[in-house]
Amino acid sequence: MGFIMEGLDAEDYDRRYADRDLVRRILRYFRPKLPAMTVVAVMIVATSALQAVLPLVISWGIDQLVGDQSNSFLAILVALILLSGVLAWATNYVRQALSARVTGDVVLTIRQDAFAAVLKRDLSFYDENPSGKIVSRVTSDTDDFANTVTLTMNLLSQVLLVGFVTALLFVRDVGLALLTLAITPIVIAMALAFRRIARDTTRRAQRSLARVNSTVQETMGGIAVAKNFRQEQTIYDEFLPINEQNYQVTVRQGMVFGAIFPLLFLVAGFGTVLLVLVGGRGVLGGSVSPGDWYLFLQAVALFWFPLTSIASFWSQFQQGLSAAERVFALVDATPRVLQNDSQPAGRLTGQIEFRDVTFGYHPTQPVLSDFTMTIQAGEMVALVGHTGAGKSTLGKLITRFYEFQGGHIYLDGRDIRSFDLQDYRRQLGVVPQVPFLFSGTVADNIRYPRPEATDDEVRLAAEQVGNGDWLAALPNGLETEVGEHGQALSMGQRQLVALARLLIQDPAIIILDEATASVDPLTEAQIQEGLDVVLHGRTSIVIAHRLSTIQHADRIVVLSGGRIVEEGDHPTLMRRGGRYCEVYNTYFRHQSPHYRPGTGFVPVVQA
Repeated sequence: MGFIMEGLDAEDYDRRYADRDLVRRILRYFRPKLPAMTVVAVMIVATSALQAVLPLVISWGIDQLVGDQSNSFLAILVALILLSGVLAWATNYVRQALSARVTGDVVLTIRQDAFAAVLKRDLSFYDENPSGKIVSRVTSDTDDFANTVTLTMNLLSQVLLVGFVTALLFVRDVGLALLTLAITPIVIAMALAFRRIARDTTRRAQRSLARVNSTVQETMGGIAVAKNFRQEQTIYDEFLPINEQNYQVTVRQGMVFGAIFPLLFLVAGFGTVLLVLVGGRGVLGGSVSPGDWYLFLQAVALFWFPLTSIASFWSQFQQGLSAAERVFALVDATPRVLQNDSQPAGRLTGQIEFRDVTFGYHPTQPVLSDFTMTIQAGEMVALVGHTGAGKSTLGKLITRFYEFQGGHIYLDGRDIRSFDLQDYRRQLGVVPQVPFLFSGTVADNIRYPRPEATDDEVRLAAEQVGNGDWLAALPNGLETEVGEHGQALSMGQRQLVALARLLIQDPAIIILDEATASVDPLTEAQIQEGLDVVLHGRTSIVIAHRLSTIQHADRIVVLSGGRIVEEGDHPTLMRRGGRYCEVYNTYFRHQSPHYRPGTGFVPVVQA
């Protein structure tokens, strides 16, 4: 039991909804489809009525044939049976076709809402929740919901059919009808008893599938690393228990749903036996006609299956409610980044002020405490420090990917929380150390921030980066396919595309997680030329990994433990011989052209 349930706990953003609230919310999605649903309802009534009429026609025919053996009457009886069957088929076809369209439209809308919610979630949301599990909610859970909607449509037909059959039974023989209905409460009570366990089992099955999806997605994302270190077998061995867990949970779910129908049909079988016994004696005694007895036997078949379907529906319905619950939890997840206004940002000059800012990825573990710093418009500031000093954190706070817990951040003297986020982020350009490219061509990726950019604008931006020399190495120039995640290009080429993309965007503020950290010297020179073009006249914050970038900075800020310990330009800080000197000798001195390994290198500092 421990193995089966291990790792299937709820996510932090999961919520519990009452069944009534879930149903009410689901019905809101169906409200725009009211005309089509009305037609479906009419077709359900017509189909159920025709299905109920068929045994009545046959029953009437049996009684009539006892006294009338003519061929003409037999032909009329056959014609009536065929007509009712054809009409039932036609009305059922219209119902099924419209139901499929309505269900498809509703699921389409729910999936769009779920995907929109995915795009709105803060970056911290993806740090804390595996993307594979999120994907599972948008895909698998919406599919489960669709299946339940179809089940609900069929349920309405079954309810009406039971109603029509019950009315017919009471019209023909009250005693047999009461006997038939006597077992109904037992069937319904047994089905409802499965409700809670079905909901819990289904919820765990969906979490287990999400865990499988998450593992597979992570494996595909890191397959190159796995092959590089020959860890395919390790990954496979790690996948086996997760897959086994999904198997065990799915089997338990199947056992829960598989157990209810045999039990319900067992009870229904006892009811049928009683009807055969009592009805048969009635026919022999003359109190029940052969036609009525046939009608009740046929009606039992029409009655028990819909009744067991209705009763078991509450167990099966839990799968759809559980899926809806998981999707709605994703949609309703509380954002952590909150704006207090939505003012248009306009064109920013780029002055940034941190005033007594406190932030921690976990509130009990602050990364920044009462942090204060001002960056002037157009200034290039390089952030240096040991790992965990808070360099990347400052960039994430400026971009509003994370919410700070205390203090204020101002842009051009305006509270960062007062901007319309979409408008504000258009003013920000971010280049990570490993840039992400979307499938498509180089031109497509350069044009990404401004889809309306012309081919000439794209080419001009590409040629401004590194004087455009890098384009000659691309097989098809700007029309070269970059492959998944840009894998068809080298790391340096991806960085050059990312810089050209920034030029198309034309941001006021650039945050650069050193673009030259993982490239060869020739490509570094091309990227540095591109940086000179991109950073010119813009406020830039550089998380420095390369000496060339530090030396170009207007100001170097040394961070330690979320605080500024030194700041100034390169020569000044080197003369002080303080913390910057320590960081420099640890991370940067080997990048200097004057450095000679093993010679006790002493940096040359100009007075």
